[in-house]
Amino acid sequence: MKDSPSAADLEAHQKLHAVGTRISEVILGGQDGIVNVLGVVLGVAAASGDSRVIIAAALATTFAESLSMAAVAYTSTLADRDIYRGQAEREKDHIRRFSTIEREEIRQIYQAKGFTGQQLDEIVNTITSDEEKWVDVMLAEELKISPVEEKGLLKTALIVGFAALIGSLIPVFPFFGLPVWLAVWSSIAGAGVSLFVVGAYKARVTVGVWWKSGLQLLGIGLVTALVSYGIGKIIVG
Repeated sequence: MKDSPSAADLEAHQKLHAVGTRISEVILGGQDGIVNVLGVVLGVAAASGDSRVIIAAALATTFAESLSMAAVAYTSTLADRDIYRGQAEREKDHIRRFSTIEREEIRQIYQAKGFTGQQLDEIVNTITSDEEKWVDVMLAEELKISPVEEKGLLKTALIVGFAALIGSLIPVFPFFGLPVWLAVWSSIAGAGVSLFVVGAYKARVTVGVWWKSGLQLLGIGLVTALVSYGIGKIIVG
């Protein structure tokens, strides 16, 4: 018989699961900030050679972007929670009105997993003997949705917003003091390196090939840069 896990083991296990979530939050905010502000910077730079105009447009976008990303992270989680609750109520209604059909769906779900005979009957009886458990299984297995964790929701929004703020400032810095033409190339280089590093780090702590993940985010930034620069050039003729 295996020993029970220690408190340290449990804490390490929880931290391991939390890493992926935090990384996704940082990437969500940081990538969005870098790409969007880089687009604004290059678009305005192509239309205007005035560094003050470029900086003003970029900073306005930076703070709007950061607040917007934080708000989206917060409200989208609340929306997911409400969707889950709504689906749970509908599933309860289905169970109460069409229990035979819903019970058969449970049987089919676990039959597809390889359970048969008495073992399958016991699983079905156990799940359908508790309405809450029944609903949870139907939501997870049939609808493929999970409960929304509301704990730390404000922290998540702040992480996304702060990551967006830091990411947004990266393409702006070169325009403080450098000639516009040099600042443009420095902005592209800084944003490109940042995107590559974020992508590579994501692969290292989650899954994937680090250089492929880095190039993927880098490609997104470069495409945005080219499109924005082209639009700016079209505007000024």
